[in-house]
Amino acid sequence: MKLTNSSSNINYSIENLDKTLLLSFYRNMLKPRLIEEKMIVLLRQGKISKWFSGIGQEAISVGVTMAMKADEYILPMHRNLGVFTTRNIPLYRLFGQWQGKASGFTKGRDRSFHFGTQQYKIVGMISHLGPQLGVADGIALAYKLKNKNQVTAVFTGEGGTSEGDFHEALNVASVWQLPVIFCVENNGYGLSTPTNEQYNCKHIADRGLGYGMESHIIDGNNIVEVYTKVNALAEDIRRHPRPVLLEFKTFRMRGHEEASGTKYVPEGLIGAWAEKDPVLNFETFLKSKNILNENLEADLKAEITKEITEHLKVANDESDIIPSESEELNDLFQVFENESISETSEFEDIRFIDAISISLKESMTRHEDLVIMGQDIAGYGGAFKITEGFADQFGKERVRNTPICESAIIEAAMGLSIAGIKSVVEMQFADFVSSGFNPVVNYLAKSYYRWKQNAHVVIRMPCGGGVAAGPFHSQTNEAWFTKTPGLKVVYPAFPYDAKGLLNQAINDPNPVLFFEHKALYRSIRQEVPKGYYTLPFGKASVLKSGNDITIISYGAAVHWVLETLDNNPDISADVIDLRTLHPLDLETIYTSVKHTGKAIILQEDSLFGGIGSDISASVMEQCFQYLDAPVKRVASMETPIPFVSQLEEQYLPKNRFEKALKALLAY
Repeated sequence: MKLTNSSSNINYSIENLDKTLLLSFYRNMLKPRLIEEKMIVLLRQGKISKWFSGIGQEAISVGVTMAMKADEYILPMHRNLGVFTTRNIPLYRLFGQWQGKASGFTKGRDRSFHFGTQQYKIVGMISHLGPQLGVADGIALAYKLKNKNQVTAVFTGEGGTSEGDFHEALNVASVWQLPVIFCVENNGYGLSTPTNEQYNCKHIADRGLGYGMESHIIDGNNIVEVYTKVNALAEDIRRHPRPVLLEFKTFRMRGHEEASGTKYVPEGLIGAWAEKDPVLNFETFLKSKNILNENLEADLKAEITKEITEHLKVANDESDIIPSESEELNDLFQVFENESISETSEFEDIRFIDAISISLKESMTRHEDLVIMGQDIAGYGGAFKITEGFADQFGKERVRNTPICESAIIEAAMGLSIAGIKSVVEMQFADFVSSGFNPVVNYLAKSYYRWKQNAHVVIRMPCGGGVAAGPFHSQTNEAWFTKTPGLKVVYPAFPYDAKGLLNQAINDPNPVLFFEHKALYRSIRQEVPKGYYTLPFGKASVLKSGNDITIISYGAAVHWVLETLDNNPDISADVIDLRTLHPLDLETIYTSVKHTGKAIILQEDSLFGGIGSDISASVMEQCFQYLDAPVKRVASMETPIPFVSQLEEQYLPKNRFEKALKALLAY
């Protein structure tokens, strides 16, 4: 491709920029361009599976990356090859990634640019686009908490700005004055959807006003303008932390991905933008200034082509080694040895809610960088007053009130983890996690498996019925997460367990959903050891021993079991309190069932799809020959949980359990 004019169609202002820097601009844009041209050939040969082209947008990736310091995080998209090459990632590793080789960053577990690397301070995207904006907030928050004069840059497209995550992330960044540069590459189309069907303001940068945020429009094809403006902003943000919204005007010269084509683009538009090609125009400009000549151009292209050829050979010669099943399973979580820090001999009589509060306070003291985030948790102390007084003791920087934005705060917690800070996120009610579901199940749960980045995040989940709070404040929704590989799920029933398991959850470098039944907060008391202690995950508690039947439960339902047995002292039962649902202590269950020959599972969740179904299936598969009766499940009705107390009582399985238990005993 060549320009129709002999002179550049882009005006470059190169005052105070030396020849070496200008040639670096050119080389850094030329490299991803030549790689892309080669990848498109390999795609047609079936040697890579997909390609999302950034041809025509190189100036943005290169200019932004060159303006950033090497130890500052960048969160790119799939058209930002220039970020990866400008950060000097060895090409054979990129080629290995695109071919699904072990030398890639995800061992074949994820494709193209869906990866990150701590070594090069790059955090890759996921297909859902929006979450990385909130992740950038978390990284920037870590910079502020550590008093680092650094800035984070995060990319999205104009299509991605339509997602709610964009609003949440920009709002949080503005409220907290986080050092983030939000880079919107407005390239005309979200797949085939043009900008006039994507948003109705004149410029995306106009939205900055609504967030109280500085914003700028930049010619995304002008490498000099991109670099000089971003460099100046980055230097100023390092001194005066704040978010800035940048809209880069550019154009996507090829399809969303190669297979989709560009038939939907009006005739002549691609040709018009081809005249604004960032590489060819800058090449022409440098020649006009005698900074670049034909020989130097040829040498640079030959050097880059040689590098591409050599590194492709390395990637191609690598054997297709597929990780074994055991390796796949072992790479799901960061290795963490179950701690068991012994309790003291002194005890205190506390409520369930006190156990949660004391655990958080002890962990905040023990881990000086631990951050708690949630709605109304600072001065107000949270909806249940669990963090009352925390802001005075630990400061509002570590006990952070958040806007109402579950998604962005969970994403920010992920960003904190990337930057080396652990956090606890309080859902005001477990029901509200649905507004942050995507980052939990697609980001936190999958990051370690994908590219070895752990999510050191605990999400506290006040849950459950029996409090006449209705369908949106009473759900016990653990089953949403127990079926998602990569998450740990904890659900204690007693103050002793709540304190020790929450301490353990905060120590565990993996994502933990910690369910706390609201009805237990102020109704259950227990003698609990004073001081800090932990309890291991995956170890059920056998509350009673018997011979006739195994009763398996967790959460508030455990207390319904004990109440039923108190009313029926003639029933001899093993009572197993699961305590953690993932990891699940199946061995304790199997051992008990093999002894008693019968099993009944009580859960507060509705029956279909609950964890009781998986426990039942596992017992049937592993203990069938020991069973004297079918495994019985007892659960709530298959309706949303109602508000009126009479309907709620009918909905919950508490009053149906005794009848089911006796029927199974009589089988």
